[in-house]
Amino acid sequence: MEKLPMTAGGLQRLQDELKTLKSVERHAVIKAISEAREHGDLSENAEYHAARERQGFIEGRIKELENKVARAEVIDISKLSGKIIKFGATVTLSDEESGEKMTYQIVGVDEADVKQGLLSISSPLARALIGKTVGDSCDITTPKQGHKFYEIMEVVYC
Repeated sequence: MEKLPMTAGGLQRLQDELKTLKSVERHAVIKAISEAREHGDLSENAEYHAARERQGFIEGRIKELENKVARAEVIDISKLSGKIIKFGATVTLSDEESGEKMTYQIVGVDEADVKQGLLSISSPLARALIGKTVGDSCDITTPKQGHKFYEIMEVVYC
């Protein structure tokens, strides 16, 4: 079984969502199905079909989250150090063309949010950065931006 690297915060968010789905959402959809059944003919009952569809989504998401939580490999970033980029590193980059600086933390797939500076370990940029250090250049081709060159300005673990 392949492990999923993530931070402690990322695992906690998955566990919180799983708990909400099991203890709140699941019960609410069962109640909605029960109420929709009381309206009569199920073949033409849109509320019933919508509730059943929602139930299928919730059950599927529960299974997905249980799988991810079971395979989670929590990496304590506070115990990491060094100048080589690896999971958990916060990296400051400079676009070699525009000089624009950006900072990203490399996190697990389910934690990624580029707008908040959280870069998925499986993203093309993160894969290109892994193993590099301050002063190295990195060239990458992305679907959205095309071919870009970045210089690594800083690597921090916190």
